[in-house]
Amino acid sequence: MKKVLVFGTFDGLHFGHLSFFKQAKKYGNCLIVVVSRDKTVRRIKKHSPKFSEKERLRAVKGVKLVDKAELGSVSDPYKIIKKLKPDVICLGYDQMAFTKNLPKKIKEVGLKTKIYRLKPYQPQKYHSFLIKKHAGH
Repeated sequence: MKKVLVFGTFDGLHFGHLSFFKQAKKYGNCLIVVVSRDKTVRRIKKHSPKFSEKERLRAVKGVKLVDKAELGSVSDPYKIIKKLKPDVICLGYDQMAFTKNLPKKIKEVGLKTKIYRLKPYQPQKYHSFLIKKHAGH
């Protein structure tokens, strides 16, 4: 089984997220989605998510492409990688948080995980920031 790991906030699932999952799934046969904790979202994005971590996790678990979904760690963003030992990590085209040191962190824990950056899906229409802006949030 080839495990593919993706991370994100997923605050209101949209076609961009579904495209992200679909692209990631091509790299393996088990897609694991890590949903950011509310505290982590506030720290990185400087605002609270619209939906709670439990609501966002429930929504992601409802996506047929997703084989497993769980919440990330509040204290160590790399903890989940050590735990799940993915073969592949797919990053979103605009995903920058915790990605700079990712190759180093993977090596430190003795993994040979490959990292791929995926293509955007109509980012002018489906970027979360734009969706919130148009919804009046």
